[in-house]
Amino acid sequence: MQSKTVAKDGFNAITIPWSVPDMSGFKPGAAPEFSASAEDIASFQRDGVVVLRGVMTDWVETLRAGLARNLVSPEQFRFPCESLPEGTPGRFFDSYCNWDLIPEYRDFALNSCAASMAGQFMQSSKAQLFHEHAFMKDPGTQSATPWHQDLPYYCVDGDQTASVYVALDHADADVAVRFVKGSHRTGKLYFPRVFMDGSSFNVDDDTMAAVPDIDGNPDQYDIQASALEPGDTIIFNFRTLHGTTDAALKSTRRAFSMRWIGDDVTYCDRPGETSPPYPGIDLQSGDAMREDWFPVVWRRR
Repeated sequence: MQSKTVAKDGFNAITIPWSVPDMSGFKPGAAPEFSASAEDIASFQRDGVVVLRGVMTDWVETLRAGLARNLVSPEQFRFPCESLPEGTPGRFFDSYCNWDLIPEYRDFALNSCAASMAGQFMQSSKAQLFHEHAFMKDPGTQSATPWHQDLPYYCVDGDQTASVYVALDHADADVAVRFVKGSHRTGKLYFPRVFMDGSSFNVDDDTMAAVPDIDGNPDQYDIQASALEPGDTIIFNFRTLHGTTDAALKSTRRAFSMRWIGDDVTYCDRPGETSPPYPGIDLQSGDAMREDWFPVVWRRR
């Protein structure tokens, strides 16, 4: 079943309310450790993004199964979103905040090396699970994901952040996600954008500006675009600008991204809508993020 097209004001439409995750059975420190190289960590700190080839190959089928569960009945899960206008060829589906509802997502979050990986690249003493985000584009889809940073969508602030993005299908470089290297270090935040049409929202936030015209001025930016195979994993900072082209997809492109926060990340009460919204979080700007809502999955040994 395909969920309804979600308009600009409805991308946070609630289907199942957020609730405190059940962490019964979770054993801290039981997940495997990832061995990050000093060179890769340095690249991540410098560029805000690094590609690790084949490191999640063993998790591809598990995550595909979880995404299939998400797609079969999207309205049974949180925040299903169709990001193409009605009548547009193809399909662009995404959904988030379901790691506690979809067993395959939970398995990956708690039992893979993703938390250890994120903690090491963030150079943090811990990795707190913020949320996950799953994506699927059908063959024939010809819609760009607009250039954006993730941080402005979120109710958090800080530098020690990492998305662990796992490719679940082959993607040529012209349709894979692209990144502006070093954009996490500029100190700039840009208005979040609606994937449906690229429009900005929360534009009354005077701490942000409109995303620059990167595609119109490619020589001014250091753009990384890499072909991906299933199991290839991209680690990137929440502040790193990224997006895709509008090249037509020749095959399905699925991906799964788990977002992690580290030592210096605190709650941020943004003046507009955040995505995810996390109603009832009961925090003030500068507060540490709640560990009952956002469990610490990894601590440095």
